[in-house]
Amino acid sequence: MNPIRQWSRRDFLRALAIALGGVAVAESMRQCLKGIAPIAPEDFTPTAKAYLPLVTRSEPTPTPTPTPTPTPTPTRTPTPTRTPPPGASRVVHVHAPSATYWNGSSNYYYNYVNQSVVNEMVDRGVMALTGTSTRADAWRALIPNYSGGSGGIVAIKVNFNNSQLGNVINALIHPVNAVIRGLLDIGVPAQNIRIYDATRSIPDYFRNGCLYTGVQFYDRDSADFPVAVSFSRPGIPAEYLSSTVVDAAYLINMPIMKGHSITGVTLGFKNHFGTINHPLDLHEYVAPMWGQYYDPNYNPMVDIYLISHIRDKTVLVLGDGLFGSRDNTNSVPTRWTTFGNQFPNSLFFARDPVAADCVMYDLLAAEGCPYAWDEATDYLRLAAAAGLGVYESGDPWGSGYSHIDYVKITVT
Repeated sequence: MNPIRQWSRRDFLRALAIALGGVAVAESMRQCLKGIAPIAPEDFTPTAKAYLPLVTRSEPTPTPTPTPTPTPTPTRTPTPTRTPPPGASRVVHVHAPSATYWNGSSNYYYNYVNQSVVNEMVDRGVMALTGTSTRADAWRALIPNYSGGSGGIVAIKVNFNNSQLGNVINALIHPVNAVIRGLLDIGVPAQNIRIYDATRSIPDYFRNGCLYTGVQFYDRDSADFPVAVSFSRPGIPAEYLSSTVVDAAYLINMPIMKGHSITGVTLGFKNHFGTINHPLDLHEYVAPMWGQYYDPNYNPMVDIYLISHIRDKTVLVLGDGLFGSRDNTNSVPTRWTTFGNQFPNSLFFARDPVAADCVMYDLLAAEGCPYAWDEATDYLRLAAAAGLGVYESGDPWGSGYSHIDYVKITVT
């Protein structure tokens, strides 16, 4: 007689989710196994708060940096590794109630964004991040010694996961316009700015909304993938890296603050699934509730970020929370209780990709995102252990953080 197999907690959750149809069941069972009743999304929602004023703190004591996991040698030579500057663990959260004015139903949400307000938000954000007093000085701090047309290509990774789905959440051109404005200030030619999502289509309304001629757009119709990406976990097939980021000297990562029914949240790290050629092949490794190969001690999103073309070229993470998605990655934007029953109207600025995702995750969890499971931050813990930044769970609406220098600014 064969011995009875002892099922793990994860085996039980995955089997039940498959039998009864979905991650919502798995989440309820996860809560029950903790000894509490399943929690409905409404129960997570705190009382609406007034937005906090500007708060600054002295630089925290740096967390010791572990040795990064070795990464494969690319076939092209990347920009030499840059030492993270002081303040690398700062996250600046800029909130502007007048940034958007959509009524939640008519027309398309992306037609109701105030470009001049977003310009000010981006200017204030990069200045607070770099400790400078002008827009140009802030961009010079982020991209030092850029010398006109010879300074190289700046790639901007946007997120068009829902490019074929109408009025659901997608990248907005307005913060991209504000970034381009700053890059032009320091002499980056428009033709050296490349906006890309290598696995999705970039729609015409986004391209046509760009205020600057000469800027280049690259999507799945123009993408090629010249550099192999191997993974530290045996058995994962190699992927290939988009030429847009391979050819760039600098990279700006612009994720959207939103939940995700597979990974829990989809933020700066998962945004680079749009930088490799076959991201769907990796979902079994990044799904905490049902992934066949999910391991809390391994995540391919960390391997991808450790590639020198991404790790060493990224000069800014700019999280788009103007609308965000408090629910799933393919939802129409809705108002957030924690932002006074308004849209978040927020942008997030960081050099530290781990700290940036920590803050956006905490805001999603505070809002009651139904997929903001505890396990959804496994990748952030692993990324911090690999030397990519500071991992901390904090309270962005109250006590803040001890190791992340969280700065809040309101633009009126």
